[in-house]
Amino acid sequence: MLLRSIRPFTSHPRVRHTVVALPKQFAEEPPEWLAEIAGQRLTLVPGGETRAHSVGAAFDALEPQCKLVLVHDAARPFVGRDVIDAVIDRADGGVCAVAAVPVSDTIKRVTKGTQRVAETIERSGLWRAQTPQGMPREMLQRAYELLGEDVGQYTDEAALIEAIGGAVELVVDDASNIKLTNPHDFEVAGMIIRR
Repeated sequence: MLLRSIRPFTSHPRVRHTVVALPKQFAEEPPEWLAEIAGQRLTLVPGGETRAHSVGAAFDALEPQCKLVLVHDAARPFVGRDVIDAVIDRADGGVCAVAAVPVSDTIKRVTKGTQRVAETIERSGLWRAQTPQGMPREMLQRAYELLGEDVGQYTDEAALIEAIGGAVELVVDDASNIKLTNPHDFEVAGMIIRR
């Protein structure tokens, strides 16, 4: 899964450097297949306690020549090159660009700590944020500097940029760019691979 998630970036002509944040033991002693591909264009670093801390560790290892930053979840192995291109193009315009899919389900908010529905959320205008998320390097740097240790409370980079008043725009993604988090997701992934 990790290799499939890395490959669209390491093979992309507009991606100069890829940094992968991993649990410390795997960053220091990666599996043989990963150690073989690590090198000048692919760097491995120990991740952090939260997503934001892992992204921060990867950001610190990024080559200084990189002017745009793309952040991608290793748990999303089906990103398309067209989406990567669109995110890069939009981020190159000075905004945070987020791959996203419009919400098609009816969304319910429950009362905290219960399963009781408190309200039905109007879904028009709601999107599911995905990755990659891209932005100018200095925009992400500023977010980390201004938010300090509070970065850990944010679940994606777009939220960091929103928190400092930066512009965030959506890029329409394909619904097959799923995040693999539970056993059913892996069944769906198998069907995507076979099609």
